Amino acid sequence: MAKAAPGEQLRLLEVQALDGKLRGLSVQAKELKEDPRLPDLHAGVTVAKSDLVVLDTAVSDSHRALTKAEDDVSAVVARVERDEAKLNSGVGLSKDLMALQSEIESLSKRRADLEDTQLENMEAFEESTARQSAQRDLVAQMQSVLDEVLDEVRSKLGALKMERDATLAERAALSATFAPELLALYDRALAKYGVGAARLFHGKSEGSGMQLSAGDLVDIKKASPDTIVYCPDSGAILVRSEDWN
Repeated sequence: MAKAAPGEQLRLLEVQALDGKLRGLSVQAKELKEDPRLPDLHAGVTVAKSDLVVLDTAVSDSHRALTKAEDDVSAVVARVERDEAKLNSGVGLSKDLMALQSEIESLSKRRADLEDTQLENMEAFEESTARQSAQRDLVAQMQSVLDEVLDEVRSKLGALKMERDATLAERAALSATFAPELLALYDRALAKYGVGAARLFHGKSEGSGMQLSAGDLVDIKKASPDTIVYCPDSGAILVRSEDWN
């Protein structure tokens, strides 16, 4: 059976304390990365941006319609002005002048209709632009909230990483003081069971939190103090203090 001086076995609890701290830091980091606020915030920003794309398209369409209406009005106005110039010159046959007068009247009616359309398109453009602006503000606000939460998470993760790095360095320094064989036994138990060493206190394993059976306690009592014994429930190395039984 593997053996190690009782004092060395006792020092394994120092390593275990650091490993417990590292495990706790990992749990905290995992919880931070899974911040319950983030999924809803990400989803909200995605939906808001998608809605903004729809509104951007609406603004583009309404602007295109307004530009066409303005061009149509300009074309009719230019035609009326040319016809009126010809009519006012008095040059031409009477029937031609009468035809010009009739065309001017028709174009004037057409101009009125087109200007009504232009006004409708202008109102539609202004309305769609206002909705677009409001949606942009909403996206900016939601993105700002998301960014604040992400910054908070990153800041806390950064602090945890610094603490983790310091703890890893402390563990490495402490591990170097152990015999490689003993540390290998500890690391094997840690990797397999999640606990490398635990104190045996008044017959109770602090690795499993369970009271050992009378038979297990008898076997441990038979073992020499330098014999490494294991918790039957957690698999951890059981460190026996003076009042272990």
